[in-house]
Amino acid sequence: MRLRTVLATVTAGLAAATCLSAAGPADAVATRTDAPPTASAHACSPAVSLDGFSDALDKTTFGGYFVGNLSALAVDRDGSLAALADRSYLFDLDAKTLAPKKVVGLADENGAALDSEGLVVDRDGTRLITSETEPSVRRYSADGRILDRLPVPSSLLVSPAGRATANQTFEGLTLLDGGRTLLASMEDAISGDTAGIVRFQTWQRTRGNHFELSAQYAYRTDDPTLGVPEVQALPDGRLLVLERGFTSGVGNTVRLFLADPRHATDTSGVENLTGQAGVRLIRKTLLTDIASCPSLGATAKQPQPNPLLDNIEGMAVTGRAKGAYQVLLVSDDNQNAAQTTRFYRLSVRVR
Repeated sequence: MRLRTVLATVTAGLAAATCLSAAGPADAVATRTDAPPTASAHACSPAVSLDGFSDALDKTTFGGYFVGNLSALAVDRDGSLAALADRSYLFDLDAKTLAPKKVVGLADENGAALDSEGLVVDRDGTRLITSETEPSVRRYSADGRILDRLPVPSSLLVSPAGRATANQTFEGLTLLDGGRTLLASMEDAISGDTAGIVRFQTWQRTRGNHFELSAQYAYRTDDPTLGVPEVQALPDGRLLVLERGFTSGVGNTVRLFLADPRHATDTSGVENLTGQAGVRLIRKTLLTDIASCPSLGATAKQPQPNPLLDNIEGMAVTGRAKGAYQVLLVSDDNQNAAQTTRFYRLSVRVR
């Protein structure tokens, strides 16, 4: 959350209910036509196309809560969307209109607010939510009651308890292996590790839907100035990984990668990650730089390499169509007049 990151499967009904043309105003949802996902007008790269975007929720309120600060997305069991705000509350959104239907406040065991960043809707409908404060991973009921808290390695705790830097801890959260493995991504390196080498922590599901600590992996960002705001698992065990940074007067950098942790070294016993021999990092392939996407009429409130860009922080895989994964992104506006809460719909093809 050095910068701040829900839609169920995007259907034709979404286009019919809420969308105007791709060149329409920014408060509409820009959409693709029946052209293939890689049609040149929408292509970001050979692997990724931008199907549309929506600013419909920007600077709105619901139930007394500001609808913004969105850091994570997840598809709920009924096909609706869960959208997590890092100011310690959770929205349910209508899958077709994005309209908020419900909001729930969140807190820790002492009633204090969270710095809530990562979100998974588990198979029983409970919510697994990270907070960067400690960091922590807790299980909540749909109405916001704490049901469980997962163990966290001491090295990943914020200094002085551990080696992590405040606001640079658990940002991404996803389930792998059919729900048997939970993975959380740190945003940045911990003290003693080389800048740009980020640890991914996993847990294995045990009886009673609890999780116990398991393997840890190392991932290197393209540049030490970039962090990891979100990860999402694909059915084969690979990951979609967002990398993000910000340069004042220039704007955001947001890149989407395909990463494979399946042959990476378990680094849970490696004290310092310095790029040493014998440690296999998570392999990755660039899918696209979001700055390469067509703007589709988007506007920016501050300098950006592409007016489409903002502080993209949340990501969810919402389905698959025509051989491509349907991926939804959302930007965290930090409740800042110079930033926008924007949803992006991508089609992503992987080999």
